[in-house]
Amino acid sequence: MERLSLEHDGRAVGWYDAGTGGGDALALIWHHGSPNIGEPPEPLFSLADELGIRMLGFDRPGYGGSDAMPARSVADIAPLAEAVADAAGAERFAVVGHSGGGPHALACAALLPSRVSAVVTLAGVAPLVAPEDGPSGLGTSWWDGMHSVGTAELKAALKGGEALEELLASEEWDPSTFTDRDLEALDGRWSWFNRIAAAGVETGVGGLVADDLAFVRPWGFSVTDVTASTRIVQGDEDRIVPVQHGGWLAEAVPEAEYQVRSGDGHLTVVDAAFEALEWIAERR
Repeated sequence: MERLSLEHDGRAVGWYDAGTGGGDALALIWHHGSPNIGEPPEPLFSLADELGIRMLGFDRPGYGGSDAMPARSVADIAPLAEAVADAAGAERFAVVGHSGGGPHALACAALLPSRVSAVVTLAGVAPLVAPEDGPSGLGTSWWDGMHSVGTAELKAALKGGEALEELLASEEWDPSTFTDRDLEALDGRWSWFNRIAAAGVETGVGGLVADDLAFVRPWGFSVTDVTASTRIVQGDEDRIVPVQHGGWLAEAVPEAEYQVRSGDGHLTVVDAAFEALEWIAERR
């Protein structure tokens, strides 16, 4: 894994190149969850290498090696992804986003249509507030089935950054936000998440605050503008991003494929990434 840095609009952006896929590899930019850093997932490297996929990623502003970007929107991430692709020498690239990375992956597909070949979201968040020219948002059903910890955090975000920071300062990790199967995965095949989640808050909660604020505000684009091949994947036992988020996205994104994984929670749904890589490789 190579850790790199670039400058975009006067701000540092930390990015990663897993070195998979070989010389003619298809680039894939991984959009990380909240709070994580942008390293693409190590468990996917072997398959990515076999399929000829070059795994890239970057830290969103406020995380890891990336400078903060005050009052950023979800849409503001698309130019950063484009800068990473340029630095990697990739004209076309696919995007995959897990959890909080889902909206940012969709932003790339909507705003960079000539460059994004395919997009996959895994437990991706749906908009709370829809744009004027887009479909109605989920409204109050956005919260249905969401664990009380996540509900409190995102409702604090509606009050602004100060209220959210105050809540996060007093918040302790509650394992009940995850299913038993999620917790087993954290101890086993997806233990990688433990390291990148710790790294995501190593220097503070600025990145998480920026993400949460962006999720509950207008995103700066409409998902109806996504034209790339799209796959939406959701676990029906997810307590962090409830299943209706995936259903809304699948209806709103034109011609999106929708996969509901029975028994999957917020982390076990990432098992679908292996199949997603094969799906992306077929659309290079």
